[in-house]
Amino acid sequence: MSDETGAAGQAGERFAIGISFGNSSSSIAFTGPEGKAEVIANEEGDRQIPSILSYVESEEFHGTQAKAQLVRNSKNTVGFFRDYLGKDFKSIDPTPSHQSAHPQQVDSTVAFSINDTESETPSTVTVCEITTRHLRRLEKSASDFLGKKVNAAVITVPTNFSDAQREALIAAAKNADIEVLQLIHEPVAALLAYDARPDAVIEDKLVVVADFGGIRSDVAVVASRGGMYTVLATVHDYELGGANLDQVVIDHFAKEFIKKHKVDPRGDARGLAKLKLECEATRKALSIGTNATLSIESLVSGIDYGSTINRTRYELLSGKIFAQFTGLIESAVKKAELDVLDIDEVILAGGTSHTPKLARLLESIFPEKTKILAPSTSPSAINPSELSARGAAYQASLIQEFETEDIEQSIHPVVTATPHLSKTIGVQLVSADESTIFRPLVNAETALPARRVAQYAVPKAGGDVLVRISEGEREIKSIAEVAIKGVKAGGKVEVTININSDLGVQITAREVGEKGGVRLAVESPSA
Repeated sequence: MSDETGAAGQAGERFAIGISFGNSSSSIAFTGPEGKAEVIANEEGDRQIPSILSYVESEEFHGTQAKAQLVRNSKNTVGFFRDYLGKDFKSIDPTPSHQSAHPQQVDSTVAFSINDTESETPSTVTVCEITTRHLRRLEKSASDFLGKKVNAAVITVPTNFSDAQREALIAAAKNADIEVLQLIHEPVAALLAYDARPDAVIEDKLVVVADFGGIRSDVAVVASRGGMYTVLATVHDYELGGANLDQVVIDHFAKEFIKKHKVDPRGDARGLAKLKLECEATRKALSIGTNATLSIESLVSGIDYGSTINRTRYELLSGKIFAQFTGLIESAVKKAELDVLDIDEVILAGGTSHTPKLARLLESIFPEKTKILAPSTSPSAINPSELSARGAAYQASLIQEFETEDIEQSIHPVVTATPHLSKTIGVQLVSADESTIFRPLVNAETALPARRVAQYAVPKAGGDVLVRISEGEREIKSIAEVAIKGVKAGGKVEVTININSDLGVQITAREVGEKGGVRLAVESPSA
């Protein structure tokens, strides 16, 4: 269940939590004495804490309080900064920050010019320092809630976070006095949130984890084999998220306002900021109820505005956006060279995944046997906004007592980035009076090296049996054959397969109860 390490090695006792660090919001979680992960509320009672910092007369506001400052104090409010971390300024897309403090170039890195002190002269604060301040506030909230100083964490990151971004995140955490025990991929954390529950039954399965956030979406196809996770394919859309759905609601109410008052509230910066905040709340309310009311005092030109929208209208207006979300999932499955029929579970993660329409659309795309784990389709579904933090908390509880060297060895890429089979390997028994039947023995996506032993009944009459080792599922291709002579009537054949990490295969076949057997080796494709 391991991924990538950032262990810094600090002396003394560790007290670790899980941190989900998102562009739009972050969450913190811990694992209690009964082994259950719980998401921690901050001082304002928020479990999804906006990843935003704001400064008013040198006082620092964080989370929801900071988000409220986007209307009155946008120039001194920093948000949507996670993806800038560890990047060259020329490579970033500053679009998400248009309504907050604008990113600037300082020595090729990203920084912000904000009034965060009593001085009238603005300070230049790098994105690494902003991240440190954000993590420090998360740590304080966790320490205050738990009554014990938090000094370590497992932090989630997107699957496409670069080495430079990981290093920058680890450095920022270290500056906040947080030892990063491990950085784990968000889809792995989401899957772990389900599989690490005390009552969970671990099964081999293929899972799609669709993480729909505030300003970006990430989908991963993950194979779970024997409790080991292998990411088979990922797709990312940096311009698709809850903000797109918010924009649909914004445009709907703006057009209604224009009809009544002949003024476009989107043309006024402050009016647009107010409209964005309220429309986001309205969109979230429609995930819970069938109707939502919007009310804004002095939206523009001193005009108060109130209106309602129902879920049916909202879903009709958002049809194209929903199609983009589902299309992203289908493209990830295709990229993994799989079919929707192969998928056992679809896990919806991220704040936007609360939308009931998304889950219903996925039920129509995937077969009935596929579990759609979302609040509106499964009573056992975990809150999508809490999945990453819960998974990180489980991992933190597992490794916080390890020595740094043990952590590094146990999650070293050589150990955890395991090669895996791309096709199922199985056995066909061929006899004179029985047609061949393909029996899967080693499933596709199994981590290598792997060893499997199985016994197969032969025809009642016994006799000579040809054991054919084949690969594939829809198209079966023979890779080796061994013959066993004179098998007793009603007997069984035992087949042992060893597959090396380089895909070399060793096969042993024998009649059960007999010594020896037939051995065969198949060289790896690269040999």
